[in-house]
Amino acid sequence: MRSTGVHHVDIVVSSIERSLPFYRDLLGPLGFHRIGEVEGERGETIWYIGGPGSAIGLRQAQSESPPYDRYSVGLHHLALEAYSRAVVDERAEWLCAQGAEIESGPEEYHYIPGYYAVFFYDPDGIKLEIVHIPGQAA
Repeated sequence: MRSTGVHHVDIVVSSIERSLPFYRDLLGPLGFHRIGEVEGERGETIWYIGGPGSAIGLRQAQSESPPYDRYSVGLHHLALEAYSRAVVDERAEWLCAQGAEIESGPEEYHYIPGYYAVFFYDPDGIKLEIVHIPGQAA
């Protein structure tokens, strides 16, 4: 049986009040327009921001934890696809205007021909990427 892709990814954040607007505004221009609430297994609210074929879920942290370390067990970074280089550039400008930390880019990277991306951090320091690859954009 073949998978059709990633259905959703849940991210635990330290402040839903800070992170929900960040992700909502970041993801809107990438086609993520549906927002819904689901009750989690501990009775907590999970906010899902739905896009083309997948969703990003945001959950409020329920435990104390050390600062996020992408080199520990867990998610290293999450890459989100953009329809064009112009969208990557526009989102990078938006991120700068929001005061988000940009790790690198937007620029072309050597991973595969035409790989154009910006790497940055969410309010909790989770590494994210917006990438456009010619011929692969949905």
